[in-house]
Amino acid sequence: MATDLETVETKDTVPLWLAIAITVCVSLPFALWLGRWNLPVWVSFIVWAEYFALGAKWQALIKIVPAYITGVLAASGVMTFYLWLSKEFAPTYWVKPNDIAMFVSCFIAFCVYIYAMKYVAFVRDNTLPFFNGVSMGLAVFFTSAFVAPFVAHPSVYALPWFAAVGAILAGMLGAFLGWFNVAIMFTHPVHKLPPGAPPIEQIPDTSEVSR
Repeated sequence: MATDLETVETKDTVPLWLAIAITVCVSLPFALWLGRWNLPVWVSFIVWAEYFALGAKWQALIKIVPAYITGVLAASGVMTFYLWLSKEFAPTYWVKPNDIAMFVSCFIAFCVYIYAMKYVAFVRDNTLPFFNGVSMGLAVFFTSAFVAPFVAHPSVYALPWFAAVGAILAGMLGAFLGWFNVAIMFTHPVHKLPPGAPPIEQIPDTSEVSR
């Protein structure tokens, strides 16, 4: 039984350094064994870090998942707009081909997105996973990290959405890895007395009186 002198702390059965190493190994098959469906697990590590940044509790997933997915889809929308403008501005550019299309698409799209955030509560209140979703969606698109599963694609406009599939799948893996990392630590409460406190005497059990 706890007393007023006791403090309650937590202790990890599996230390953090070991839990992280185990979790990294759990992620590797998704990058190595799935053939052309291999996931860009560096995206997963970003979302995994997000989980810790937002408290390392499963309730954080309620914030992370919808905001992250929204960010990925927003990035795909920007890139679709960019690809369309690339055709319109193809003959004209400043320094590199399609640079005008990139400037215009990013300026217009992010003006709209950032302004709209004040009307979308779960994005407004969870900007970290939202912008991580945007950055990961863009990263997968520009690195072509998830094109292999879609060998034959009908249109260049499909490429941002192929990237979105990869970024979302890898992000959901990262959300699982964050939860798994904490779960395998088997954290439990430990009752401690402050330094110098007298030991607690055990009260004998008198529930049964000898006859």
